[in-house]
Amino acid sequence: MENHYKPKLDLLSGRVVLVTGASRGIGAAAAKKYAAHGATVILLARTVKNLETLYDEIEQAGYPKPAIYPMNLANATPKDYEELMQNIDKHFGRLDGLLHNAALLGSLTPLEHYPIEQWYQVLQVNLHSAFLLTQFTLPLLKRAQNASIVFTSAPVGQQGKAYWGAYGVSKFGIQGFMQTLADELETNTTIRVNAINPGRVRTNLRSSAYPAEDPTLSPAPDAILSRYLYLMGADSIGVNGKTFDLF
Repeated sequence: MENHYKPKLDLLSGRVVLVTGASRGIGAAAAKKYAAHGATVILLARTVKNLETLYDEIEQAGYPKPAIYPMNLANATPKDYEELMQNIDKHFGRLDGLLHNAALLGSLTPLEHYPIEQWYQVLQVNLHSAFLLTQFTLPLLKRAQNASIVFTSAPVGQQGKAYWGAYGVSKFGIQGFMQTLADELETNTTIRVNAINPGRVRTNLRSSAYPAEDPTLSPAPDAILSRYLYLMGADSIGVNGKTFDLF
């Protein structure tokens, strides 16, 4: 599909899409691509400067005006998620799409020696925030026609690998959460829920995990976005509970 899917330019026209981890990497690239196909994108991340840069790029390209929502998922409380939901409701009245992309790597350490506070933090950002954000935005997603929830997964979330610690465990959790949510929403809603396992991509997280690797050997985020577009747009209506491997 990466080479053959040709989405219409207006694939996401009129749709409101929230992207977490939107300040860089896959999140930033996906947000810009969604905007290029007509979506009003809500950019959520903790780094305001990077969000402002992306905001300017989207606006200068003539795409629909995005919205910035600075939020640190590492210490966000249920009240913070409730306020986010209320702000989206106030300004847009619904939510058509949600891309869960924010993630922390943590350290590549044997579980026996894994730092406890770091374990809590990685699980909070990578897994618990996805649960909280989904729970609080589901009423808005249910108002939309054929809303889509997409998770970014990882190879170490499908097959355990030594030393990947909290990151690997959190991605296993994302797989289970996605499948459970998809099964729960399939009967009584039009919301579809899927995951993408992008594999090797040129991101800061990849560089941190493999510092000796030549980054040019990995595709840039822009090169792997066809599936992200497909799952967020109407062409994927009826697709639910699937994980798509891009490698």
